[in-house]
Amino acid sequence: MSHAVVLYLPIGRKTFDLEAGETYRKQSMKWLEESGHTIVAPNEILTSVEELEQFLQIKASSEIDTILYQSVTFADGEFMVKTLEYFREPVIVWSVREPSVGGRLRLNSLTGGNSTSNVLRNHRHPFTFAFGNPDEEKLQTELNQKFDVMRVLKSLNQLKMGVVGDYPPGFFFSDANEDELKDALGVTLHKMDLHEAFNKCVELPEEEWIGEIDRAEQQVIGLNREDETVKKFAQFSTYVKKQIVEENIKSIAMRCWPDFFNELGAAPCSVLSQFTEDGMVSSCESDIHGSVSMYILQELTRGGAPYLGDLVHVNEEKNSVVFWHCGAGAYSLAHPSTGATAGVHPNRKMGLAMDFGLKAGEVTIFRVSHTPDGYRLLVMKGEALDVEQPFTGTSVEVALTTDVTSTLYELMNSGYEPHFALVYGDVTKQLIELGRLLQLNTDVFI
Repeated sequence: MSHAVVLYLPIGRKTFDLEAGETYRKQSMKWLEESGHTIVAPNEILTSVEELEQFLQIKASSEIDTILYQSVTFADGEFMVKTLEYFREPVIVWSVREPSVGGRLRLNSLTGGNSTSNVLRNHRHPFTFAFGNPDEEKLQTELNQKFDVMRVLKSLNQLKMGVVGDYPPGFFFSDANEDELKDALGVTLHKMDLHEAFNKCVELPEEEWIGEIDRAEQQVIGLNREDETVKKFAQFSTYVKKQIVEENIKSIAMRCWPDFFNELGAAPCSVLSQFTEDGMVSSCESDIHGSVSMYILQELTRGGAPYLGDLVHVNEEKNSVVFWHCGAGAYSLAHPSTGATAGVHPNRKMGLAMDFGLKAGEVTIFRVSHTPDGYRLLVMKGEALDVEQPFTGTSVEVALTTDVTSTLYELMNSGYEPHFALVYGDVTKQLIELGRLLQLNTDVFI
């Protein structure tokens, strides 16, 4: 996963203490260059709208994720208005601390940030605010989180999702209105014919698909190369991958039952597992918003493999819930004591599916949710427990940070969809900020 591309604009007026301001600019630039992000920046504080425009004209063709507008000193709203003539990306407004208290107000950076934020709000332009000096660890962490959110926001607007087949009967929550999805999140959909894939994948020559089995063998324990369902897994994966490459698809929502079992004669779970493990997040039951949720979690964790599961069990004594699905889970999520174990679908008794409990660790639970009133986000936090595999298939027991009973009732009474995305690590702050920038209601259980 790439780092963010940041347009850094240090803005100040000559009527303030530019010497102190330049010290801040140099410190800021030093940290930005060491942060690993790609920085597009001038070599000095821009002290007039004319200087700013000259710089913006030179950089107008730059592909950026966010504008970091540092109010080095107070400056009026003309600077921001001019910037928006050249770039439409979201803005981080950054104010620094006054270098000294008593006597002259040397920078008045905070008022500058206040003024700029007001301009952005009145232009209905997405922005966020940060306060602190460039050498403060808390500020550095905050900015890095904001850079990641802005990068994900940009990538969502470029996300093309492959929808392989329609949702199963009655799984209405898996569907999406294409125009509404595009307007709210920037995501576009590309429909793919599942039955055509079944028919054509079995015609592929062995040399094309055998590599998928070789790949699976690297991580799947107990894989039987000679099993017919393993062969079908490899053939189908190979065929779909060709379309993924041709169409520049970044995530998948795939219909799985009953078609895979009835027409292909194999479980779909292994396809989803290997795709997600290799960075192509894939949801089952053609859950479009589930795939978007997984994609966002993967991007915010810079490549962490997400999981998608039903909430199937509650344990009040441990304040925990179990998330489960039939047999799809990225290989690297398996508990290290077992590894990613090959199995069969728990209901259909057909391979190839995964059969393991997930590893322990801190997790973020997330859902891009849709209601008749529009989109909303769900953000939760918990600890995946080091326990025996709760159910056959793939599953994980998570101790929540909030009371399990009240949380359960709130989720059900709010009518959330039964698929929950999960990723290892804590990206709750980033998700809440993403919801704010998208202007979506966000339910938080942390």
